[in-house]
Amino acid sequence: MYDYKAIFGIAAVVIGLVSYIPYYRDILRGTTKPHPFSWFAFALLMGITFFAQIFTGAGPGAWVTGISAIAVFGIAVLSILKGHREVTTFDWFCFAGALLGVVLWRTTDNPLWAVVIVTITDAIAFAPTYRKAYLRPHEETVSLFVLSAAKYLISLFALVSFNLSTALFPVSLVLTNTVFAIVIVYRRRQLGLLVGSATMSPNG
Repeated sequence: MYDYKAIFGIAAVVIGLVSYIPYYRDILRGTTKPHPFSWFAFALLMGITFFAQIFTGAGPGAWVTGISAIAVFGIAVLSILKGHREVTTFDWFCFAGALLGVVLWRTTDNPLWAVVIVTITDAIAFAPTYRKAYLRPHEETVSLFVLSAAKYLISLFALVSFNLSTALFPVSLVLTNTVFAIVIVYRRRQLGLLVGSATMSPNG
């Protein structure tokens, strides 16, 4: 049974590693501009969740979280140099909320509550990136989020101990990444239609 779980764990890790290649490439090219607030929070939260999953018996299902934490930290560092530069009051509010979530996590020694807090905090940390992607959908690499949803879905089948503590965070990431990818595609099409309508307008 464990070998069966390990196969899913390895598959999730491979998909995860592949998913970051185009994202790093696009950051270096300047076409993708990650929001630093979100990515630093993601790195911190994934690191926390990885250890929480390990301590609650996730087994191979935690591997993808650990690898992702390292890759996401690299994106966070690059975001300082090549990322999104326009930071709003809303972004600061979300970042403060994410830091508060980390503080709350430190006050509890209950693994379940730690994962619940991290899951909520991750959603808050994602908000600045959602806002930026809605306004500038072409500054994100949609494949990363599609593959991220896939890798976390696969990681669920790799969990040795399947319970709320081990499964809540990856389930939330499947949902948030899927919705985010849909938002990017929808906004690109919407803005494309608006540009097309403006071009065809006699007053254009």
